[in-house]
Amino acid sequence: MSPTVFRDRGYRYYFFSREETRKHVHVHGANGEAKFWLEPEIELAKNYGLSDSQLAKIKELIEERLDELTGAWDSFFGG
Repeated sequence: MSPTVFRDRGYRYYFFSREETRKHVHVHGANGEAKFWLEPEIELAKNYGLSDSQLAKIKELIEERLDELTGAWDSFFGG
């Protein structure tokens, strides 16, 4: 199961239900996908095909919507 938190600018922001416990979000778009840690700070964990400029825009949106992402994580995983 991989619940979608939101979609924005052609990207899907979601979690995998059976993965590590450290808060993170997966982002998938037409050109690739990435994984970002949400704690202790927002940081790129993995990148598969996204450009530096795409990653910068994604990270900026994650920063803007961090409360929404961490709230969704806590709600979904019971944190």
